Amino acid sequence: MSDTPHGGFPRFTPAHPPADFGRLIEALRTIQDLAVSTDLPEEQLAAAADQAEKLAAAMAPYVVPEGASPAGRSLELPGRGSLLLLPWTIEKYGPDGVQSTGVFRRYHLGGNAAAHGGTLPLLFDDLFGLIQHAYGRPRSRTAFLHIDYRAVTPLDRQLRVSGHVTKVEGRKAFIEAVLTDLDGKVLAECHSLMVALLPGQP
Repeated sequence: MSDTPHGGFPRFTPAHPPADFGRLIEALRTIQDLAVSTDLPEEQLAAAADQAEKLAAAMAPYVVPEGASPAGRSLELPGRGSLLLLPWTIEKYGPDGVQSTGVFRRYHLGGNAAAHGGTLPLLFDDLFGLIQHAYGRPRSRTAFLHIDYRAVTPLDRQLRVSGHVTKVEGRKAFIEAVLTDLDGKVLAECHSLMVALLPGQP
């Protein structure tokens, strides 16, 4: 098989890590939430820092190259087991579109109980990568991504994001998506252009 469908990307295969990996990722997400929502007394702060440093030291010898860690490749886990991605769960995945549900957590706070506006592009951009892949497109990069913020995006409430390819022109794929609450209220709409990589392009 040639490298053309992947451009300069390595080929990543789905990972099926032990259950403890999911536990670790969820615990780390909770720590992220707590790190931005607590005001620890000095002695507790020192103890927490000590524990965090010990955990980092314990994990450091096991760093592996990109694509070898289960992070980002564990399709059964929220956010595919990546701390960067929002912890959402894929509900629908196919050539007619992708849909997932999840919440914005305290870590994603922008202010006044609302998600930071900068977290929405991350949600949509990751979704668009899934959409073009499910559509059967080759590896692509985002050329542009335009968001219309329609309403405040709340924290700690189940939301849904869904999208699909609307048009393909050669290397270009045009994609649209919408973020709603479970009652269908539109919180944000997004459209994007994804451009397929040429052979060897990073």
